[in-house]
Amino acid sequence: MKRQIVNKTVYVNGVAIFYREAGDPKNPTVLLLHGFPTSSLMFKNLMTALSDKFHFIAPDYPGFGFSDFPSVKEFDYSFENIALYINEFTEVIMLESFSIYFHDYGSYIGMRLCLKNPNKIDSIIVQNGNNYFEGHGPNWNETKAYWENPTEEKKKKVYAFLSAEGTKEQYFAGVPENLKQNISPESWIIDWERLNRPQNLDMQFKLNCTYPTNFELFSAIQEYFRKYQPPALIIWGKYDVYFDVAEANCYKRDLEQAEVHILEGGHMLLETNFDEVVELIDNFFTKRLAE
Repeated sequence: MKRQIVNKTVYVNGVAIFYREAGDPKNPTVLLLHGFPTSSLMFKNLMTALSDKFHFIAPDYPGFGFSDFPSVKEFDYSFENIALYINEFTEVIMLESFSIYFHDYGSYIGMRLCLKNPNKIDSIIVQNGNNYFEGHGPNWNETKAYWENPTEEKKKKVYAFLSAEGTKEQYFAGVPENLKQNISPESWIIDWERLNRPQNLDMQFKLNCTYPTNFELFSAIQEYFRKYQPPALIIWGKYDVYFDVAEANCYKRDLEQAEVHILEGGHMLLETNFDEVVELIDNFFTKRLAE
């Protein structure tokens, strides 16, 4: 039984993409796409737990984790461009067909891959991943106000999420008190160390300002769901303060057979509700393979 995670790097258009790989390529491949503010680090425990059954690939986006961080003068930090690089990454490592597990920012990267390569996608796992407007509650109001009418005063408020406390809050905000002991401190501390590299916070803010381009894709994404009906597992933290739980059941509008599971957790379910998530993923694929 192999559970070793191997750490690798490949070059995509001159940019070094760091990724973690585990499991036998003969097993179903799952591409793991991380959210903000983290990296492939968020998937390490999952990869170890299930690498006897699955082949996992978990890349870090340019500017995140341990991938190259080209300057903003050399690289377009937009969701569209990062998705182009991750799509090219899948071609460089020769992934022919795969499932995608995406979280947070990973939803915007992953769904662009689905739109570009619908016939390569075996299934999707959505963990607090935004593809409907219902996910954006009132906590987004200040950010949206800045996008619509940027001023220095508004920028200071929005920029506040790019801080040690803002990084920590991604893990702890809304989480029930009894689950906070499940959150590993090194997770958010390593995230912050990577974010706090020289010029990285400004890059992260620039990327965040391209956020509205994701909303423009929602109708195309929902049409993709209706047309291709990829098998889907939707896992959501009931207390997520970033993407409202009201969005979770929206997927069933367009994905007839989608499984939706609401867990007693927040935004980072692989920290707080790990055993439940592992069981849901294992059962999801076991049922699919039995069909």
